[in-house]
Amino acid sequence: MMSGPATGRRKRAYALRALLPCLALIALEMPSARAQTLTPDLLRPVRDGFITPQDSPLRKTSENTADKTSDAANEERLRDKDRPAPSRIGNIPTYGLPAANGASDSGYDSLNRTRKKPKFYPGQARPKPPPGPGSPAAATNMPAISNGRVRLSIPPSESANKTPIPPAMAGTVEGQPPRKRLKIDDDPFGAVGDYAGAFLIKSAVELRGGYDTNPGRLPTPVAAPFWVVAPEFLAVSDWERHALVADLRGSFTGYGNSLPSNFDGGISPAPTNINRPDFLGHVDGRLDVTEDTDVTSQMRLRVATDNPGSPNIQAGLASYPVYATFGGTLGFDQRFNRLQFSAGGTVDRTVYQNSTLTDGSISGNADRAFNQYGGIGRVSYDLMPGLKPFVEVEGDSRFHDEQVDNFSFARNSSGGYAKAGTSFEFSRLLTGEISVGFAERNYADPRLDRLSGLLTASSLTWTATPLTSAKFYSTTSIDETIVPGVSGVLTHTYTFEVDHDFRRWLTAIGKFTYGTYDYQGDGRTDQTYSLEGDLIYKMTRNLWLKATLQRNILNSNVPLASSASTVMMLGVRLQN
Repeated sequence: MMSGPATGRRKRAYALRALLPCLALIALEMPSARAQTLTPDLLRPVRDGFITPQDSPLRKTSENTADKTSDAANEERLRDKDRPAPSRIGNIPTYGLPAANGASDSGYDSLNRTRKKPKFYPGQARPKPPPGPGSPAAATNMPAISNGRVRLSIPPSESANKTPIPPAMAGTVEGQPPRKRLKIDDDPFGAVGDYAGAFLIKSAVELRGGYDTNPGRLPTPVAAPFWVVAPEFLAVSDWERHALVADLRGSFTGYGNSLPSNFDGGISPAPTNINRPDFLGHVDGRLDVTEDTDVTSQMRLRVATDNPGSPNIQAGLASYPVYATFGGTLGFDQRFNRLQFSAGGTVDRTVYQNSTLTDGSISGNADRAFNQYGGIGRVSYDLMPGLKPFVEVEGDSRFHDEQVDNFSFARNSSGGYAKAGTSFEFSRLLTGEISVGFAERNYADPRLDRLSGLLTASSLTWTATPLTSAKFYSTTSIDETIVPGVSGVLTHTYTFEVDHDFRRWLTAIGKFTYGTYDYQGDGRTDQTYSLEGDLIYKMTRNLWLKATLQRNILNSNVPLASSASTVMMLGVRLQN
Protein backbone atom coordinates (compact mmCIF):
# COMPACT_ATOMS: atom_id res chain seq x y z
CA MET A 1 0.00 0.00 0.00
CA MET A 2 1.35 3.45 -1.01
CA SER A 3 1.86 6.16 1.52
CA GLY A 4 -0.17 9.39 1.73
CA PRO A 5 2.29 11.84 -0.03
CA ALA A 6 2.66 9.64 -3.08
CA THR A 7 -1.11 9.45 -3.49
CA GLY A 8 -1.34 13.32 -3.37
CA ARG A 9 1.27 13.75 -6.13
CA ARG A 10 -0.56 11.28 -8.36
CA LYS A 11 -3.85 13.18 -7.98
CA ARG A 12 -2.23 16.56 -8.93
CA ALA A 13 -0.68 15.01 -12.05
CA TYR A 14 -4.10 13.67 -13.19
CA ALA A 15 -5.69 17.13 -12.71
CA LEU A 16 -2.94 18.87 -14.79
CA ARG A 17 -3.41 16.41 -17.68
CA ALA A 18 -7.13 17.20 -17.67
CA LEU A 19 -6.53 21.04 -17.89
CA LEU A 20 -4.12 20.94 -20.85
CA PRO A 21 -6.85 20.40 -23.54
CA CYS A 22 -8.87 23.32 -22.08
CA LEU A 23 -5.88 25.73 -22.20
CA ALA A 24 -5.17 24.77 -25.83
CA LEU A 25 -8.78 25.57 -26.84
CA ILE A 26 -8.62 28.98 -25.11
CA ALA A 27 -5.37 29.85 -26.94
CA LEU A 28 -6.89 28.94 -30.32
CA GLU A 29 -9.98 31.06 -29.70
CA MET A 30 -8.00 34.22 -28.65
CA PRO A 31 -7.34 36.74 -31.49
CA SER A 32 -3.79 37.73 -32.20
CA ALA A 33 -2.51 40.99 -30.59
CA ARG A 34 -2.66 43.92 -33.00
CA ALA A 35 -1.58 47.56 -32.89
CA GLN A 36 -4.10 50.32 -32.24
CA THR A 37 -4.66 53.34 -34.41
CA LEU A 38 -5.80 56.70 -32.96
CA THR A 39 -8.95 58.15 -34.41
CA PRO A 40 -10.68 61.48 -33.82
CA ASP A 41 -12.64 59.69 -31.12
CA LEU A 42 -9.78 59.09 -28.66
CA LEU A 43 -12.03 57.16 -26.30
CA ARG A 44 -12.54 54.39 -28.93
CA PRO A 45 -9.15 53.40 -30.41
CA VAL A 46 -9.39 50.79 -33.24
CA ARG A 47 -7.11 47.78 -33.51
CA ASP A 48 -5.39 47.37 -36.86
CA GLY A 49 -7.21 44.68 -38.86
CA PHE A 50 -10.33 44.71 -36.68
CA ILE A 51 -13.55 44.96 -38.68
CA THR A 52 -16.20 47.15 -37.14
CA PRO A 53 -19.80 46.10 -37.68
CA GLN A 54 -21.60 47.88 -40.50
CA ASP A 55 -24.21 49.42 -38.25
CA SER A 56 -21.66 50.73 -35.73
CA PRO A 57 -21.74 54.56 -35.31
CA LEU A 58 -17.97 54.50 -34.94
CA ARG A 59 -17.56 52.84 -38.36
CA LYS A 60 -19.89 55.32 -40.05
CA THR A 61 -18.06 58.28 -38.49
CA SER A 62 -14.67 56.90 -39.48
CA GLU A 63 -15.75 56.24 -43.09
CA ASN A 64 -17.24 59.74 -43.51
CA THR A 65 -14.20 61.40 -42.03
CA ALA A 66 -11.82 59.29 -44.12
CA ASP A 67 -13.71 60.06 -47.36
CA LYS A 68 -13.76 63.79 -46.69
CA THR A 69 -10.11 63.81 -45.67
CA SER A 70 -9.08 61.79 -48.73
CA ASP A 71 -10.92 64.14 -51.11
CA ALA A 72 -9.40 67.19 -49.46
CA ALA A 73 -5.93 65.66 -49.61
CA ASN A 74 -6.29 64.82 -53.32
CA GLU A 75 -7.40 68.35 -54.15
CA GLU A 76 -4.48 69.76 -52.09
CA ARG A 77 -1.97 67.56 -53.92
CA LEU A 78 -3.34 68.54 -57.36
CA ARG A 79 -3.24 72.23 -56.50
CA ASP A 80 0.27 72.19 -55.01
CA LYS A 81 1.97 69.62 -57.26
CA ASP A 82 4.14 72.32 -58.91
CA ARG A 83 4.95 74.18 -55.64
CA PRO A 84 8.46 73.43 -54.30
CA ALA A 85 8.77 71.92 -50.86
CA PRO A 86 9.71 74.36 -48.04
CA SER A 87 13.41 74.57 -47.25
CA ARG A 88 14.65 73.19 -43.93
CA ILE A 89 17.76 75.40 -43.92
CA GLY A 90 17.74 77.85 -40.97
CA ASN A 91 14.66 76.28 -39.37
CA ILE A 92 15.11 75.06 -35.84
CA PRO A 93 13.72 71.52 -35.45
CA THR A 94 10.83 71.08 -33.07
CA TYR A 95 10.17 68.16 -30.83
CA GLY A 96 7.04 66.57 -29.51
CA LEU A 97 7.49 67.33 -25.79
CA PRO A 98 8.77 70.49 -24.07
CA ALA A 99 11.77 70.47 -21.78
CA ALA A 100 11.19 69.22 -18.23
CA ASN A 101 7.80 67.78 -19.21
CA GLY A 102 8.12 64.82 -16.88
CA ALA A 103 9.32 66.74 -13.80
CA SER A 104 7.42 66.40 -10.56
CA ASP A 105 5.45 69.14 -8.86
CA SER A 106 8.21 69.89 -6.31
CA GLY A 107 11.97 70.37 -6.38
CA TYR A 108 13.78 71.46 -9.57
CA ASP A 109 13.40 70.50 -13.23
CA SER A 110 16.06 70.13 -15.96
CA LEU A 111 16.01 73.90 -16.59
CA ASN A 112 16.85 74.58 -12.92
CA ARG A 113 13.41 76.06 -12.30
CA THR A 114 11.69 75.59 -8.97
CA ARG A 115 8.51 73.57 -9.20
CA LYS A 116 6.24 73.94 -6.21
CA LYS A 117 2.58 73.25 -5.74
CA PRO A 118 0.68 76.52 -5.25
CA LYS A 119 -1.06 77.02 -1.91
CA PHE A 120 -4.61 78.36 -1.86
CA TYR A 121 -6.53 79.92 0.99
CA PRO A 122 -10.01 78.63 1.88
CA GLY A 123 -12.50 79.98 -0.61
CA GLN A 124 -9.81 81.11 -3.08
CA ALA A 125 -10.55 80.35 -6.73
CA ARG A 126 -8.30 77.67 -8.18
CA PRO A 127 -7.12 77.81 -11.78
CA LYS A 128 -8.60 75.27 -14.16
CA PRO A 129 -6.22 72.47 -15.09
CA PRO A 130 -5.16 72.30 -18.75
CA PRO A 131 -7.06 69.79 -20.91
CA GLY A 132 -5.38 66.42 -20.91
CA PRO A 133 -5.21 63.75 -23.61
CA GLY A 134 -8.56 62.14 -24.25
CA SER A 135 -10.71 65.03 -23.00
CA PRO A 136 -13.23 66.63 -25.43
CA ALA A 137 -11.44 70.02 -25.15
CA ALA A 138 -8.12 68.44 -26.04
CA ALA A 139 -9.61 66.62 -29.01
CA THR A 140 -11.21 69.85 -30.23
CA ASN A 141 -8.07 71.99 -29.84
CA MET A 142 -5.62 69.43 -31.26
CA PRO A 143 -4.46 70.17 -34.82
CA ALA A 144 -5.15 67.63 -37.52
CA ILE A 145 -2.65 66.50 -40.12
CA SER A 146 -3.37 65.76 -43.78
CA ASN A 147 -4.49 62.16 -43.22
CA GLY A 148 -7.20 63.22 -40.78
CA ARG A 149 -5.48 61.92 -37.66
CA VAL A 150 -4.87 64.08 -34.61
CA ARG A 151 -1.30 65.24 -33.93
CA LEU A 152 -0.42 64.79 -30.28
CA SER A 153 2.76 66.97 -30.32
CA ILE A 154 2.70 70.46 -28.84
CA PRO A 155 2.91 73.24 -31.47
CA PRO A 156 6.27 75.06 -31.64
CA SER A 157 6.84 78.22 -29.60
CA GLU A 158 6.94 81.70 -31.11
CA SER A 159 10.75 81.66 -31.18
CA ALA A 160 11.09 78.17 -32.73
CA ASN A 161 11.74 79.36 -36.30
CA LYS A 162 13.70 82.55 -35.39
CA THR A 163 17.44 83.01 -35.61
CA PRO A 164 19.00 82.59 -32.15
CA ILE A 165 20.26 85.81 -30.54
CA PRO A 166 22.30 86.42 -27.37
CA PRO A 167 20.30 86.12 -24.13
CA ALA A 168 21.23 89.69 -23.17
CA MET A 169 19.38 90.90 -26.30
CA ALA A 170 16.60 88.35 -26.20
CA GLY A 171 15.26 89.41 -22.81
CA THR A 172 12.92 86.73 -21.52
CA VAL A 173 13.19 83.49 -23.50
CA GLU A 174 10.64 80.77 -22.98
CA GLY A 175 12.15 77.89 -21.05
CA GLN A 176 15.25 79.87 -20.02
CA PRO A 177 15.98 80.47 -16.30
CA PRO A 178 15.62 84.14 -15.30
CA ARG A 179 18.87 86.13 -15.30
CA LYS A 180 20.21 87.35 -11.95
CA ARG A 181 19.73 91.08 -11.52
CA LEU A 182 23.04 92.94 -11.44
CA LYS A 183 23.98 95.02 -8.38
CA ILE A 184 23.39 98.73 -8.74
CA ASP A 185 26.68 100.59 -9.15
CA ASP A 186 27.07 103.03 -6.26
CA ASP A 187 29.47 105.17 -8.30
CA PRO A 188 28.62 104.71 -12.00
CA PHE A 189 31.15 107.37 -13.04
CA GLY A 190 33.98 106.33 -10.72
CA ALA A 191 37.33 105.06 -11.89
CA VAL A 192 37.42 101.31 -12.57
CA GLY A 193 41.18 100.82 -12.53
CA ASP A 194 43.33 98.02 -13.93
CA TYR A 195 44.78 94.89 -12.36
CA ALA A 196 48.54 94.33 -12.39
CA GLY A 197 49.06 90.93 -10.86
CA ALA A 198 47.36 90.97 -7.47
CA PHE A 199 47.11 94.79 -7.31
CA LEU A 200 44.23 97.02 -8.32
CA ILE A 201 45.73 100.24 -9.71
CA LYS A 202 43.88 103.51 -10.21
CA SER A 203 45.53 106.61 -11.62
CA ALA A 204 44.37 110.12 -12.47
CA VAL A 205 45.64 113.56 -13.42
CA GLU A 206 43.92 116.93 -13.12
CA LEU A 207 44.76 119.86 -15.37
CA ARG A 208 43.43 123.20 -14.12
CA GLY A 209 43.80 126.82 -15.02
CA GLY A 210 42.46 129.93 -13.38
CA TYR A 211 42.95 133.37 -11.91
CA ASP A 212 43.94 134.38 -8.36
CA THR A 213 43.35 137.94 -7.22
CA ASN A 214 46.03 137.70 -4.50
CA PRO A 215 48.29 134.63 -4.77
CA GLY A 216 50.94 136.07 -2.41
CA ARG A 217 48.38 136.89 0.30
CA LEU A 218 49.56 140.49 0.44
CA PRO A 219 47.72 143.34 2.22
CA THR A 220 47.59 145.08 -1.17
CA PRO A 221 46.42 142.42 -3.67
CA VAL A 222 48.49 141.63 -6.75
CA ALA A 223 46.61 139.31 -9.16
CA ALA A 224 48.09 136.61 -11.39
CA PRO A 225 46.84 133.77 -13.64
CA PHE A 226 47.96 130.26 -12.76
CA TRP A 227 47.88 126.64 -13.87
CA VAL A 228 47.94 123.38 -11.87
CA VAL A 229 49.02 119.83 -12.71
CA ALA A 230 47.90 117.28 -10.08
CA PRO A 231 48.66 113.56 -10.62
CA GLU A 232 47.31 110.74 -8.41
CA PHE A 233 48.22 107.09 -7.98
CA LEU A 234 46.51 104.39 -5.90
CA ALA A 235 47.48 100.72 -5.66
CA VAL A 236 45.58 98.25 -3.44
CA SER A 237 46.51 94.60 -2.96
CA ASP A 238 43.92 91.86 -3.52
CA TRP A 239 45.39 89.11 -1.35
CA GLU A 240 43.53 86.58 0.76
CA ARG A 241 45.79 87.49 3.70
CA HIS A 242 47.94 90.55 4.44
CA ALA A 243 47.46 93.93 2.75
CA LEU A 244 49.48 96.63 1.02
CA VAL A 245 48.18 100.07 -0.03
CA ALA A 246 50.09 102.86 -1.79
CA ASP A 247 48.40 106.28 -2.01
CA LEU A 248 50.39 109.05 -3.75
CA ARG A 249 48.98 112.52 -4.54
CA GLY A 250 50.81 115.61 -5.68
CA SER A 251 50.43 118.94 -7.48
CA PHE A 252 52.46 121.77 -8.92
CA THR A 253 51.09 125.30 -9.18
CA GLY A 254 52.70 127.71 -11.61
CA TYR A 255 51.87 131.42 -12.01
CA GLY A 256 51.92 133.41 -15.20
CA ASN A 257 53.82 136.41 -13.84
CA SER A 258 56.08 137.30 -10.91
CA LEU A 259 55.21 139.55 -8.00
CA PRO A 260 57.02 142.87 -7.47
CA SER A 261 60.10 142.71 -5.27
CA ASN A 262 59.11 145.79 -3.22
CA PHE A 263 56.06 146.40 -1.07
CA ASP A 264 55.03 149.94 -0.15
CA GLY A 265 58.61 151.07 -0.65
CA GLY A 266 60.02 148.23 1.44
CA ILE A 267 60.87 144.56 0.96
CA SER A 268 57.93 142.38 -0.08
CA PRO A 269 56.86 139.66 2.43
CA ALA A 270 56.18 137.34 -0.54
CA PRO A 271 58.71 135.90 -3.02
CA THR A 272 58.83 137.19 -6.57
CA ASN A 273 58.50 133.60 -7.85
CA ILE A 274 55.50 132.06 -6.11
CA ASN A 275 55.42 128.69 -7.90
CA ARG A 276 54.84 125.93 -5.33
CA PRO A 277 54.97 122.10 -5.30
CA ASP A 278 52.85 119.97 -2.99
CA PHE A 279 53.05 116.20 -2.49
CA LEU A 280 51.61 113.79 0.07
CA GLY A 281 52.19 110.05 -0.15
CA HIS A 282 52.14 107.02 2.12
CA VAL A 283 52.49 103.25 1.79
CA ASP A 284 50.66 101.14 4.40
CA GLY A 285 51.28 97.46 5.03
CA ARG A 286 49.65 94.82 7.24
CA LEU A 287 51.03 91.37 8.02
CA ASP A 288 48.45 88.91 9.40
CA VAL A 289 50.45 86.84 11.88
CA THR A 290 47.43 85.11 13.42
CA GLU A 291 43.70 85.61 13.36
CA ASP A 292 43.96 88.16 16.20
CA THR A 293 47.48 89.55 15.71
CA ASP A 294 48.65 91.93 12.96
CA VAL A 295 51.94 93.69 12.31
CA THR A 296 51.39 97.14 10.79
CA SER A 297 53.77 99.55 9.09
CA GLN A 298 53.74 102.83 7.18
CA MET A 299 56.19 104.87 5.11
CA ARG A 300 55.26 108.48 4.39
CA LEU A 301 56.56 111.54 2.55
CA ARG A 302 55.41 115.16 2.58
CA VAL A 303 56.87 117.80 0.26
CA ALA A 304 55.58 121.40 0.41
CA THR A 305 56.43 125.02 1.25
CA ASP A 306 55.32 127.44 3.95
CA ASN A 307 51.84 128.81 3.40
CA PRO A 308 51.59 132.24 1.74
CA GLY A 309 51.20 134.91 4.42
CA SER A 310 52.99 132.86 7.11
CA PRO A 311 55.44 134.79 9.38
CA ASN A 312 57.98 132.00 8.77
CA ILE A 313 58.58 133.37 5.25
CA GLN A 314 61.72 135.50 5.09
CA ALA A 315 61.56 138.93 3.53
CA GLY A 316 63.25 139.40 0.14
CA LEU A 317 62.94 135.77 -1.05
CA ALA A 318 63.23 134.97 -4.72
CA SER A 319 61.18 131.75 -4.30
CA TYR A 320 59.66 129.64 -1.57
CA PRO A 321 62.12 127.20 0.07
CA VAL A 322 60.87 123.64 -0.22
CA TYR A 323 60.83 121.32 2.78
CA ALA A 324 60.41 117.55 2.98
CA THR A 325 59.23 115.40 5.88
CA PHE A 326 59.71 111.65 5.56
CA GLY A 327 59.56 108.78 8.02
CA GLY A 328 57.86 105.58 9.04
CA THR A 329 55.88 103.71 11.69
CA LEU A 330 56.16 100.09 12.82
CA GLY A 331 53.61 98.61 15.21
CA PHE A 332 51.15 95.83 15.95
CA ASP A 333 47.45 95.23 16.63
CA GLN A 334 46.34 92.63 19.16
CA ARG A 335 42.67 91.68 19.65
CA PHE A 336 41.19 89.92 22.68
CA ASN A 337 37.60 89.31 21.64
CA ARG A 338 36.14 92.85 21.77
CA LEU A 339 39.22 94.46 23.32
CA GLN A 340 41.97 95.71 20.99
CA PHE A 341 45.49 96.99 21.74
CA SER A 342 47.52 98.95 19.18
CA ALA A 343 51.04 100.31 19.59
CA GLY A 344 53.84 101.53 17.37
CA GLY A 345 57.09 103.47 17.13
CA THR A 346 57.60 106.48 14.82
CA VAL A 347 60.67 108.04 13.24
CA ASP A 348 60.49 111.22 11.09
CA ARG A 349 62.95 113.71 9.64
CA THR A 350 62.30 117.21 8.31
CA VAL A 351 64.79 119.08 6.10
CA TYR A 352 64.58 122.50 4.39
CA GLN A 353 66.03 123.74 1.16
CA ASN A 354 68.31 126.80 1.32
CA SER A 355 66.61 130.11 0.59
CA THR A 356 67.54 132.18 -2.45
CA LEU A 357 67.15 135.95 -2.00
CA THR A 358 66.32 138.53 -4.65
CA ASP A 359 69.88 139.94 -4.50
CA GLY A 360 71.30 136.52 -5.47
CA SER A 361 72.60 135.57 -2.02
CA ILE A 362 71.89 132.24 -0.30
CA SER A 363 70.49 131.90 3.22
CA GLY A 364 70.83 128.53 4.94
CA ASN A 365 67.96 126.76 6.70
CA ALA A 366 69.92 124.04 8.50
CA ASP A 367 68.63 125.35 11.84
CA ARG A 368 65.10 124.28 10.82
CA ALA A 369 66.03 120.64 10.15
CA PHE A 370 65.24 118.16 12.93
CA ASN A 371 64.58 114.51 13.73
CA GLN A 372 61.54 113.31 15.69
CA TYR A 373 61.32 110.00 17.59
CA GLY A 374 58.15 108.89 19.31
CA GLY A 375 55.68 106.20 20.21
CA ILE A 376 51.92 105.86 20.16
CA GLY A 377 49.48 103.52 21.91
CA ARG A 378 45.76 102.97 21.65
CA VAL A 379 43.20 100.84 23.50
CA SER A 380 39.69 100.39 22.08
CA TYR A 381 36.67 98.30 23.02
CA ASP A 382 33.85 97.21 20.71
CA LEU A 383 31.04 98.25 23.03
CA MET A 384 28.22 97.53 20.58
CA PRO A 385 27.82 97.23 16.82
CA GLY A 386 28.68 100.63 15.39
CA LEU A 387 30.15 102.11 18.58
CA LYS A 388 33.82 101.59 19.52
CA PRO A 389 35.26 103.96 22.18
CA PHE A 390 39.04 104.34 22.52
CA VAL A 391 41.85 106.07 24.42
CA GLU A 392 45.05 107.15 22.65
CA VAL A 393 48.37 108.45 24.03
CA GLU A 394 51.40 109.76 22.07
CA GLY A 395 54.81 111.05 23.08
CA ASP A 396 57.80 112.29 21.03
CA SER A 397 61.06 114.22 21.14
CA ARG A 398 62.50 116.61 18.53
CA PHE A 399 66.26 117.10 18.05
CA HIS A 400 67.47 119.84 15.68
CA ASP A 401 70.59 119.54 13.59
CA GLU A 402 71.87 122.75 15.20
CA GLN A 403 71.63 123.38 18.93
CA VAL A 404 70.46 126.96 18.41
CA ASP A 405 68.72 128.62 15.46
CA ASN A 406 69.71 131.76 13.59
CA PHE A 407 68.24 133.88 16.43
CA SER A 408 70.12 131.96 19.19
CA PHE A 409 67.13 129.97 20.52
CA ALA A 410 67.52 126.29 21.48
CA ARG A 411 64.49 124.63 19.96
CA ASN A 412 64.90 120.99 20.99
CA SER A 413 61.69 119.85 22.67
CA SER A 414 59.60 116.96 23.92
CA GLY A 415 55.86 116.60 24.21
CA GLY A 416 52.80 114.61 23.27
CA TYR A 417 49.07 114.35 23.67
CA ALA A 418 46.31 112.25 25.22
CA LYS A 419 42.81 111.98 23.79
CA ALA A 420 39.66 109.91 24.12
CA GLY A 421 36.88 109.37 21.64
CA THR A 422 34.85 106.83 19.73
CA SER A 423 34.25 105.58 16.23
CA PHE A 424 30.79 105.45 14.66
CA GLU A 425 29.10 103.20 12.14
CA PHE A 426 25.32 103.46 12.55
CA SER A 427 23.52 101.72 9.65
CA ARG A 428 26.14 103.20 7.33
CA LEU A 429 24.41 106.60 7.78
CA LEU A 430 26.95 108.02 10.23
CA THR A 431 30.52 106.75 9.99
CA GLY A 432 33.84 108.03 11.20
CA GLU A 433 35.62 109.00 14.38
CA ILE A 434 35.64 111.90 16.86
CA SER A 435 37.90 112.60 19.84
CA VAL A 436 38.99 115.36 22.23
CA GLY A 437 42.09 115.67 24.40
CA PHE A 438 45.02 117.80 25.51
CA ALA A 439 48.43 118.45 23.92
CA GLU A 440 51.59 120.16 25.22
CA ARG A 441 55.29 120.63 24.42
CA ASN A 442 58.28 121.69 26.56
CA TYR A 443 61.36 123.38 25.05
CA ALA A 444 65.01 123.17 26.05
CA ASP A 445 65.43 126.97 26.00
CA PRO A 446 64.00 128.47 29.20
CA ARG A 447 63.07 131.62 27.27
CA LEU A 448 60.49 129.59 25.32
CA ASP A 449 57.26 129.00 27.24
CA ARG A 450 55.49 125.68 27.44
CA LEU A 451 53.08 125.28 24.55
CA SER A 452 49.74 123.60 25.40
CA GLY A 453 46.13 123.60 24.34
CA LEU A 454 42.95 121.69 23.62
CA LEU A 455 43.17 118.95 21.01
CA THR A 456 40.25 118.04 18.75
CA ALA A 457 40.29 115.46 15.97
CA SER A 458 37.39 114.12 13.95
CA SER A 459 36.45 112.64 10.61
CA LEU A 460 32.70 112.10 10.26
CA THR A 461 30.52 111.34 7.23
CA TRP A 462 26.74 111.56 7.38
CA THR A 463 24.78 110.13 4.44
CA ALA A 464 21.60 112.17 4.70
CA THR A 465 20.07 110.77 1.49
CA PRO A 466 21.40 108.56 -1.33
CA LEU A 467 22.20 111.80 -3.20
CA THR A 468 23.34 114.06 -0.33
CA SER A 469 26.14 113.60 2.18
CA ALA A 470 27.76 115.85 4.78
CA LYS A 471 31.35 115.59 6.06
CA PHE A 472 33.12 117.15 9.02
CA TYR A 473 36.89 117.17 9.59
CA SER A 474 38.99 118.69 12.36
CA THR A 475 42.71 118.47 13.13
CA THR A 476 45.08 119.85 15.78
CA SER A 477 48.86 120.10 15.49
CA ILE A 478 51.85 121.76 17.17
CA ASP A 479 54.09 123.17 14.43
CA GLU A 480 57.60 124.57 14.49
CA THR A 481 58.36 128.26 13.84
CA ILE A 482 61.42 130.51 13.48
CA VAL A 483 59.78 133.66 14.88
CA PRO A 484 62.04 134.93 17.70
CA GLY A 485 60.58 134.36 21.15
CA VAL A 486 57.71 132.16 19.92
CA SER A 487 57.64 128.58 21.22
CA GLY A 488 55.50 127.13 18.44
CA VAL A 489 52.20 127.35 16.64
CA LEU A 490 49.09 125.60 17.98
CA THR A 491 46.96 125.04 14.87
CA HIS A 492 43.26 124.08 14.81
CA THR A 493 41.43 123.46 11.53
CA TYR A 494 37.71 122.71 11.09
CA THR A 495 36.14 121.81 7.75
CA PHE A 496 32.46 121.26 6.93
CA GLU A 497 31.53 119.93 3.49
CA VAL A 498 28.22 119.08 1.76
CA ASP A 499 28.03 117.02 -1.47
CA HIS A 500 24.86 116.75 -3.52
CA ASP A 501 24.22 114.86 -6.77
CA PHE A 502 21.66 116.63 -8.95
CA ARG A 503 22.19 113.70 -11.31
CA ARG A 504 24.60 110.81 -11.18
CA TRP A 505 26.75 112.79 -13.60
CA LEU A 506 26.33 116.27 -12.04
CA THR A 507 27.66 116.94 -8.53
CA ALA A 508 27.84 120.14 -6.49
CA ILE A 509 30.18 120.50 -3.50
CA GLY A 510 30.10 123.24 -0.89
CA LYS A 511 32.98 123.55 1.60
CA PHE A 512 33.65 125.88 4.53
CA THR A 513 36.96 125.85 6.44
CA TYR A 514 37.84 127.74 9.61
CA GLY A 515 41.33 127.74 11.15
CA THR A 516 43.14 129.33 14.09
CA TYR A 517 46.91 129.85 14.47
CA ASP A 518 48.06 130.60 18.01
CA TYR A 519 51.70 131.81 18.10
CA GLN A 520 52.35 131.31 21.80
CA GLY A 521 55.03 133.65 23.07
CA ASP A 522 54.33 136.96 21.35
CA GLY A 523 50.51 137.07 21.41
CA ARG A 524 49.96 136.78 17.65
CA THR A 525 46.72 135.09 16.62
CA ASP A 526 45.58 134.47 13.02
CA GLN A 527 42.19 133.33 11.84
CA THR A 528 41.51 131.95 8.37
CA TYR A 529 38.21 131.52 6.54
CA SER A 530 37.73 129.70 3.28
CA LEU A 531 34.46 129.32 1.37
CA GLU A 532 34.55 127.10 -1.73
CA GLY A 533 32.02 125.88 -4.28
CA ASP A 534 32.69 123.16 -6.88
CA LEU A 535 30.58 121.91 -9.78
CA ILE A 536 31.63 118.60 -11.35
CA TYR A 537 30.26 117.35 -14.67
CA LYS A 538 31.09 113.66 -15.15
CA MET A 539 31.06 113.02 -18.87
CA THR A 540 32.35 109.43 -18.65
CA ARG A 541 34.17 107.26 -16.15
CA ASN A 542 37.46 108.58 -17.55
CA LEU A 543 36.66 112.26 -18.16
CA TRP A 544 35.33 114.85 -15.67
CA LEU A 545 34.97 118.60 -15.98
CA LYS A 546 35.31 120.76 -12.86
CA ALA A 547 34.66 124.43 -12.05
CA THR A 548 35.75 126.02 -8.73
CA LEU A 549 35.09 129.37 -7.06
CA GLN A 550 36.92 130.07 -3.78
CA ARG A 551 37.13 132.98 -1.33
CA ASN A 552 40.01 133.07 1.21
CA ILE A 553 40.32 135.52 4.14
CA LEU A 554 43.16 135.89 6.65
CA ASN A 555 42.55 138.03 9.74
CA SER A 556 45.48 138.76 12.03
CA ASN A 557 45.97 140.94 15.11
CA VAL A 558 49.34 142.05 13.66
CA PRO A 559 49.25 145.15 11.44
CA LEU A 560 49.69 144.62 7.67
CA ALA A 561 49.32 140.84 8.08
CA SER A 562 45.67 140.41 7.02
CA SER A 563 44.76 139.56 3.41
CA ALA A 564 41.97 138.29 1.16
CA SER A 565 41.81 136.61 -2.23
CA THR A 566 39.37 135.18 -4.75
CA VAL A 567 40.27 132.13 -6.84
CA MET A 568 38.50 130.97 -10.02
CA MET A 569 39.42 127.69 -11.72
CA LEU A 570 38.33 125.50 -14.63
CA GLY A 571 39.80 122.07 -15.11
CA VAL A 572 39.55 118.59 -16.49
CA ARG A 573 40.18 115.28 -14.74
CA LEU A 574 41.44 112.22 -16.61
CA GLN A 575 41.27 108.98 -14.65
CA ASN A 576 41.49 105.26 -15.15
